[in-house]
Amino acid sequence: MADIALDADAVLRLAAALFEAHGTAPDDARELADMLVSADLEGVASHGCALIPMYLERIVAGSVLPSARPRVAEAHGALIAVDAGHGLGSVSSRFAVAAAVEAAREHGVALVSVRHAFHFGAGAYWARRIAAQGMIGCAFSNTRPLMPAPGGAQRVVGNNPLSIAFPSGGDPLVVDMATSASAMGKIRNAAAQGKAIPSGWATDDQGHDTTDPQAAIAGMLLPTGGPKGFGLAVAIDLLCGALSGGAVGKDVRPLYGDPAVPYDCAHAFIAIDAARANAGQGIAAQVARFAQDIRDSARAPGVDRIHAPGDLERARRQAARGRCAFDDGLVRKLNALAEQAGVPQRL
Repeated sequence: MADIALDADAVLRLAAALFEAHGTAPDDARELADMLVSADLEGVASHGCALIPMYLERIVAGSVLPSARPRVAEAHGALIAVDAGHGLGSVSSRFAVAAAVEAAREHGVALVSVRHAFHFGAGAYWARRIAAQGMIGCAFSNTRPLMPAPGGAQRVVGNNPLSIAFPSGGDPLVVDMATSASAMGKIRNAAAQGKAIPSGWATDDQGHDTTDPQAAIAGMLLPTGGPKGFGLAVAIDLLCGALSGGAVGKDVRPLYGDPAVPYDCAHAFIAIDAARANAGQGIAAQVARFAQDIRDSARAPGVDRIHAPGDLERARRQAARGRCAFDDGLVRKLNALAEQAGVPQRL
């Protein structure tokens, strides 16, 4: 399928209009659209507008409630638990991030966990929002089981992602990763485009390595770093699910399963008031200097440039020049959804 370059503002308007047409408040719809378009501009299509059809299907089926408002279920100083009520992940994440920043200003550090949640897009979107307040921002989520234990042949834990953003005085230094060798969204995109996936990303349902994305979707993702990635995924699952009083492991339902059954994932956000560090001098200068040291480090033969964490995504956004690259199949699908919903915008 050929890629089509589309104006990001036009995509954002269409996406927001689609969500509004399905009962989402205008501000919430625009936040959600911005979250998805931001991922596309940074080359993370697995967390971008390709998710819109699934999001809308779940809203129509009733497992995602666009009118649901998150609420604080428990608060113990800087430790807060939020109930998302199966609302949009962008809505509950915005609420939780604001609560984490407010509590960190008072206590120096805060952790806000979220139960009964829905997909929150790319974790970096939320970690950067905390970093924009001069704080270290952390975002975590659990997913339904997708990976086996080392030596196992059964899915027991999700490829639970983490993102940590450090303020640097300019663009933050951002570590953003899933705990699998690749995100399932990338495999689904490869399947939709008829492309093979690299060896080492996933196995088939018998545990054999595969480059067939359809076999991988029916099989298991492989953890990054083997036992290390698996252990990290387990820790994130508990940090999000157990701490919030939400779902852990197999109690998180398939994102692409029955659209009438709530996904029921859990999130966790940490805000650390980095401006209080170093006797009130903050950490931004040290972060910026360390990032530059990484970029200036010696290169291996054939390597033109060294990137600090977050550089590649920022470079992709700059190179995109405000345009999203969609394959023509996604464009047709979004236009068809707009027609069905009576939305006048088209791509």
